[in-house]
Amino acid sequence: MSTDTASLKGRDLLGLADLTSPEMYGLLELAAQIKAGQVKPHCPKVLGLLFTKASTRTRVSFSVGMYRLGGQVIDLRPDATQVGRGEPLEDTARVLDRYLDVLAIRTYEQQDLSTFANYASIPVINALTDLEHPCQIFADLLTLQEAFGQLEGLTLTYLGDGNNVAHSLLLGCALVGVNIRVATPPDYQPLPDFVEKAKILAGDRSSVLITTDPQEAVDGAHALYTDVWASMGQEDLASNRIPIFQPYQVNESLLAQADANAIVLHCLPAHRGEEITADVMEGAQSRVWDQAENRLHTQQALLASVLGAKID
Repeated sequence: MSTDTASLKGRDLLGLADLTSPEMYGLLELAAQIKAGQVKPHCPKVLGLLFTKASTRTRVSFSVGMYRLGGQVIDLRPDATQVGRGEPLEDTARVLDRYLDVLAIRTYEQQDLSTFANYASIPVINALTDLEHPCQIFADLLTLQEAFGQLEGLTLTYLGDGNNVAHSLLLGCALVGVNIRVATPPDYQPLPDFVEKAKILAGDRSSVLITTDPQEAVDGAHALYTDVWASMGQEDLASNRIPIFQPYQVNESLLAQADANAIVLHCLPAHRGEEITADVMEGAQSRVWDQAENRLHTQQALLASVLGAKID
């Protein structure tokens, strides 16, 4: 295993700022090698999935990734465990620590994730919180790298809500030298702490732009990225947000202002006709399905790294 991923053995991944730039590149390299069949990690360990939020791609990609490593997966649904009946997280964490080898958590509060990490010695992975979605960004960057053959110097534009995906994109792009532009309505910008952290990580290698102007954001960009306008738990706000977010819709008009070879990304699930039009999502420049597939390869690389898998 690359020394850049060997350093991840036994570590938590609570957010992308936990990684160094070489570690990020190492994970992407390992994922690309796994996808190409150049290496085959082997790790007969047990992964626990503790998901309090609905999931398709994250649940299936983590499960298949662990099975391909030769391991097992236990789905720890809240309605089938004592977590759903109010058992303290500290108690659950200390018990699961004695049963599992790694734990992926998909939940609302970032603090819940930190509690598990504090009380369990096994690696704890952020499979999504309201604050960050780090595992999604591994797949995004691998897709961008596949499309252009490199990462450093490219420009990715995110349009829509300054949510957990936007936060993690800011950090992930900064770690690999990708210029990141985030365009949102004035009251929906990403948290200032993430913007400042991204600027520090980017240094003089790349730029970070936060704007309310979608035209400025897409000009010459190599990738246009969007997400739903109302995240899980905010569905009751969706209809009210449509007129506010309409100027940030990824459509043919906006795509025409990007680089001629620009790709389109979406972390899914998508609401066609809202944040993205059907013709763009199904068009020649869309890499949405490659992006979804890459969740599997990048999560397998992450699991192999934190578990110290044998690489054949």
